Order: sequence, then C-alpha cells, then structure tokens
Amino acid sequence: MNFFIKKIIDFLITIFLVTLITFFTFNILPGNPAIAILGPDADEVQIEQLEKDFNLDKPLYKRYFTWLSGALHGDFGTSYRFNKKVNDVIKSAAEVTASLAFFTILLTAFIAIPFGIILAHYGKNPFVRILGFLDQIWISTPAFCTAILLILIFTVKLNVFPSLGFVRWTENPALCLKTLFLPALSLALGSSAILARYLKTDFSEQQIKDYVRTAYSKGLSSFEVNVHHILRNSIISVITTLGLILTDILGGSIIIENVFALPGIGKLIAVSVSSRDFPLIQGLVLYLALITLTCNFLIDIIYSVIDPRIRKAA
Repeated sequence: MNFFIKKIIDFLITIFLVTLITFFTFNILPGNPAIAILGPDADEVQIEQLEKDFNLDKPLYKRYFTWLSGALHGDFGTSYRFNKKVNDVIKSAAEVTASLAFFTILLTAFIAIPFGIILAHYGKNPFVRILGFLDQIWISTPAFCTAILLILIFTVKLNVFPSLGFVRWTENPALCLKTLFLPALSLALGSSAILARYLKTDFSEQQIKDYVRTAYSKGLSSFEVNVHHILRNSIISVITTLGLILTDILGGSIIIENVFALPGIGKLIAVSVSSRDFPLIQGLVLYLALITLTCNFLIDIIYSVIDPRIRKAA
C-alpha cells in the first residue's frame, strides 16, 4: 500500500510544479497577447478592454491562483484564438490523437512481437537477416519520410487509403479506420522496429536461462516455451516500450498530424504556439504532463502486479 501512496503523492507534487512553472514561464515572455489577437493597428481602448476581459490587467500571482482554482474545477479558461473553452478545444483534438494512438499501439504490437521472436530464433537464416536489415532501416527512418512513401504507394499509386482528413468513429467507423491507417502505420513501423529490437535482445538473453532448458526437457514445443515462458518474462520490456510509444503519440505527433491534416493534439500545439494563445498552451502543457505521468503511473502499477518483487523493492 505504501508503494501506491508514494506514487500518488509524487504524481500530485509533479502536477503542481508543472502548473507553476508553465504558467509563470509563458506569462513572463515578452509581448502582449492582446496586441497579438487584435493586431498592431488596434487602439489603446480596444487593447485595455481585451486585457480586462482576459484578466491580463491583474498581477501575475492573482492570475495564477485564479487559473489554478479554475483548473481544479476543470475550467482552463478561454482560448484566445478559437474563442472557446480550452477544455472543449483540447477534448476535440484529444479524441483524434487518442484514436491514432490506440490504432498505432495495436499495429506496433501486432508487427513487433512476432517479428522480435523471429529475429531472436532465426537470426542466422539469410532471409531473417534481410528482415533484420529492414528493421535497422525503419529505426533510422523518420516517420514523416515513411509517411510520404506510404502516401505514394497507397494513395497515389493504389488509391486505397485517403491521405488527408479525419472522420470520427461516431460518424463512420469504417471510414475512420481508413483515414487512420496510413498515419498509424507511419508511426507503427518505426515503433515496431524499436520494440522488435528490444524483444530480440531480451529473448536472446532469456534463451540461455535454466528455466528455458527445464521447459524444453519437459517436452514442451518451441512455441509453448516462447509464448508461455520466455514472452511472459520479457513482458516488462514490451510494456515499457509500448508505454513510451503511447505517451509519445498521446502527447501529439506534430509532424505526422500535419502531414495527414489530422486535427489532433500535435497540430493544436503548433497552432497555439504560433498564435501565442497562452490559455490554450497552458492547458496543453498540463494535458501533456497528465498524459505522461498517468502512463508512467499505470506502467509502474502494472509492473508491481506482474512482478511483486518490484513493489517490495520500492
């Protein structure tokens, strides 16, 4: 129980520090958001009125506690650019990014786990060596290059999948999967190559352990040993890598979302920074912090469930 309490306390302290640093960092930057919104031709009366509307005329510490009080109640203020509640803007974009992240994780696990096992067991086979070479290529290839290649193949040449836009699950599930396939595959190829490499290394280390030799001596097949014994002992590295991938994608894959014109978190970050939309930037940074800490917290909990020795050591 102390393990879980410590993790929760660390979580809350980190979130508080993130809000403090984020708010003061963005609010001491030079430049007036009111002028950025109204333009350089705005007169003093308009600027003063807008500063009053957005509480920009109040001292910094008062604005922080007002914002923090609202944040604790789920109100992160109003976006300067969209003139909508920050919550609503982020929620709409997060639905897109969450769909992309879920699809990417499924593709990554589907590709990487069997691929990593094949690399570990049949690494000396000439065909498998070619697969290992391709694995190295995908690791070193940026996702946007992979995206362009996939667009040329599946959109320009074959005309199978769209390369722009997004359709929500509630509107058309089949079309949603089609719009997400190319961006998800662009991210999954690089991610699965990394996960397969970790899995190959872990499997190679596990294969020489005593418990593996014991399993084979009992007459178990290679498949049973790999899946029911080695994979179970390698699951920690799989969960760690998938957790990092999930955190990265939920944080907004800026380049991929812009390449495929997806209205997700990544694109929203680019828009909010370019327009100096401080309430939206603060909300996004807090969102990113929550996503990162929540994913790490859940991974730690899963670790402790899978291997109680981790919980006892902590």
